[in-house]
Amino acid sequence: MSNNMRGLTMFIADIRNCRVRESEEKRINKEMANIRAKFKEGNINGYQKKKYVCKLLYMYILGWDIDFGHMEAVNLISSNKYSEKQIGYLAVTLLMHENSDLTRLVVNSIRKDLDEYNEIFNCLALHAIANIGGREMAESLNGDVHRLLISPASKSFVKKKAALTLLRLYRKHPDVIPAVDWSERLIALLDEPDLGVVLCVTSLIMALAQDNLEAYLGCYAKVVEKLSKIVVKKEYATDYVYYKVPIPWLQVKFLRILQYYPPLDDAAVRHDLHTVLQTIMQNSQDTPKNVQHNNAQNAVLFEAINLAIHLDTESAIVNQAAVLLGRFITSKETNVRYLGLETMAHLAACVDSLEPIKKHQDTILLSLRDKDISVRRRGLDLLFSMCDVSNAKVIVTELLRYLSIADYGLREEMVLKIAILTERFATEYQWYVDIILQLISTAGDHVGDEVWYRVVQIVTNNEELQEYAARTVLKHLRSPTCHENLVKIGGYILGEFGHLVANIPGGSPIEQFHAIYSKFGLCSAQTKAMLMTTFLKFVNLFPEIKGEIVSVFHNYRHVLDSELQQRSTEYLAISTMPSDDILQTVCEEMPPFPERESALLLRLQQQHAATEDKRTWHIGGKEANKEREAVRLQLSANRSNSTDSRSTPNNDASTDLLTLESLTIDSSAAASQTSSAHIPAGTVTPGSERWLGKLLYTSEGVLYEDNQINVVLKSEYHGHVGRLALYFNNKTNTNITSFTTIIEQVPHLSITTPQPAATTIAVQAQIQQLFHIECNKPITTMPIVRISFISGSLHNLALRLPIALTKFMEPIELGGPEFFARWKQIGDSPREIQRIFQSLVPIKLADVGTMLTGFRFGLLESVDPNPNNFVGSAVLHTKSAGMTGCLMRLEPNLDAQAYRLTVRSTNEHVSEQICSLLEPRLANDVV
Repeated sequence: MSNNMRGLTMFIADIRNCRVRESEEKRINKEMANIRAKFKEGNINGYQKKKYVCKLLYMYILGWDIDFGHMEAVNLISSNKYSEKQIGYLAVTLLMHENSDLTRLVVNSIRKDLDEYNEIFNCLALHAIANIGGREMAESLNGDVHRLLISPASKSFVKKKAALTLLRLYRKHPDVIPAVDWSERLIALLDEPDLGVVLCVTSLIMALAQDNLEAYLGCYAKVVEKLSKIVVKKEYATDYVYYKVPIPWLQVKFLRILQYYPPLDDAAVRHDLHTVLQTIMQNSQDTPKNVQHNNAQNAVLFEAINLAIHLDTESAIVNQAAVLLGRFITSKETNVRYLGLETMAHLAACVDSLEPIKKHQDTILLSLRDKDISVRRRGLDLLFSMCDVSNAKVIVTELLRYLSIADYGLREEMVLKIAILTERFATEYQWYVDIILQLISTAGDHVGDEVWYRVVQIVTNNEELQEYAARTVLKHLRSPTCHENLVKIGGYILGEFGHLVANIPGGSPIEQFHAIYSKFGLCSAQTKAMLMTTFLKFVNLFPEIKGEIVSVFHNYRHVLDSELQQRSTEYLAISTMPSDDILQTVCEEMPPFPERESALLLRLQQQHAATEDKRTWHIGGKEANKEREAVRLQLSANRSNSTDSRSTPNNDASTDLLTLESLTIDSSAAASQTSSAHIPAGTVTPGSERWLGKLLYTSEGVLYEDNQINVVLKSEYHGHVGRLALYFNNKTNTNITSFTTIIEQVPHLSITTPQPAATTIAVQAQIQQLFHIECNKPITTMPIVRISFISGSLHNLALRLPIALTKFMEPIELGGPEFFARWKQIGDSPREIQRIFQSLVPIKLADVGTMLTGFRFGLLESVDPNPNNFVGSAVLHTKSAGMTGCLMRLEPNLDAQAYRLTVRSTNEHVSEQICSLLEPRLANDVV
């Protein structure tokens, strides 16, 4: 390329010879000016256009912003010369993102190249689709890519790229790909003679089958047949042998797919699969010749063991594998130890008896001190899975001992697992309380609120536990160092049950008060507010110390924190009333908590990073996998006559019952739930954005509505801060439970919630959640709120919030001369962005003015000589970047039903973002 374009070679040499940034910038600006001039002239051939676009790409790779040349790159794609088309596609994939307006212009060119009989052009187009991968492109071209994949005329390397392109599109936009409709054609591709094509198609089927199990059930027998040919019959080309292991990547994927399904009833298929697994186990006895051979062999072996465990934990292969795993976890190789521990955790999660695994308990405990943190994590997972009543005390004690020296990245997960194990396998009240309090004391800041919430719930619901808990927590409060979470537990338990220990030595009312008040000054405002409530309960329980407590209320009436001030004032008023009736009513003993599923395991599962391939088992023993097994059995029973391939059992259903089995907590409270499909981060519920557009220029309205729930939004903004309230209305005839909301934060925008939303919405009732918003710098994306609730089944929603850049603008009034002076001062490109576009709805000037006002522009009268034109001005407020002036001119053409929109601001990115917000609304909305 460089030999054919001397100008490009010389330009690159000039840049490399620049010793300082200033000289490089000068040379870049000179070249940009020259290229811009050449493009404006328009009389350039394909070679010159290619050369100039290459220079722009080189500048872009160096980190310089490129704001022109995009159309020239698009034009290069239409060229019939490979060299020009290649540069055009390279430029498009580098310079354009998936939401760029210009990507619409290349869709037809890409489709044309997909239809060509030139496989090189096919591959260039597939690369572009996979790299850009926007929703609009996926919707327009997925059928063309699928046609290339299944066409018998397509070359093997085109089919490979087509399969991987569809995989990329499915992972980004799963609702766009008709996975069920394509299932039979894709399964048929497993019979391709080229194993490279089979490998790529298998990757695609793995992703599609996870969400559409029944639709892809037909691949099971084909996969077993292909495995038998590769492993047993050795029917493969020598090109696919990797260090004496035949195509290990395909073997691993095949073995993984089979784990998504229960075994077939076909005796021949079961026999072939058993033979495959037995052959893999025998091949593993070969001594590896080198590291690569060892890695490939182990990859296949461990996946085969996982499949054997999945099929039958009592089989001879699994018994043989259990012996091998015991040897693997003591291996000198880190990778082997890691895989051995992970596979043994799978075995512990499925097997009926843990005795073969308990033989290696000492070795597994030693893995917590391995030099590699990933091995330590797998050791922790295995201990969590193999724990039962007989070894719970030993494992929990060892985990507590290791907790104080564990890596900080591991401590939060360890705390959750220790709390779950303690709760699940406790046989004595005292042991449970002692371990949990010791855990909170040791872990400190790594203890989440869920842990101490659960302690309070269990103590409140068990009368036999209350006196011991009060006595123990009082002892911890007297220690010189006491973590704030312990203070919270102590405040709640003593406030409710302090009277049970008031007559024992060291537990008098005044001693309880001093124990808590000694920690009061070191606590956060939230904890102080909670302890204020404890002191009010002390006034009711122990009238003899009323004077000391009233003085505390009196002292905190004038603090800066509004919550503390309000509580102290109200509690002081209640405490000093002549009658104690209101005090006794307010301080009535808390009723037992309703039995509910503990949130600890759900929180634990959220700690594990999501991967492209779903887990086929849960960490946590056989109890944690009961629901998954039930789903598999149901699928096995229904698969012969099932027609609804969308009714996929979800692999993430959480039904673990975290209860003290020997205590008096009901262990049957939680019912199994079927979760709706998980919505990937950064994406929203399909169809949910139909209400979003109008909310960008209004302050209230419907954000989302379906048969279960209605979400209404109200908002107000002042400068760089704002408040937003969401109102959730239950439309069903049953209570909505387990209601939670989580905000996906975006750069430069801070969103906080003063308090979490209620977890239950009664029938035909409404709850509210308030958000505080602060804009630090200009934002380019809108945040997403993820909503989860149970209404018959688990529902997940992801809704984009209409918190856009224009919400933080304030309109300003300018006279005509002042407006034009600022207009000229800002200047044109790059600070000016202009768009010309058609209106898809009739233009009504009054409605347009209302919309622009809603976008927080101050409309200026008598500035533009054309009365139909709109001129507006505003100031964007941000906390860190200060203020940005924004000027806007909109010229409607009533005859052509079109607009010309021009925006200038002192920040070029702000101009671009404002145009991107205004254009679709002006073109599509009717106010």
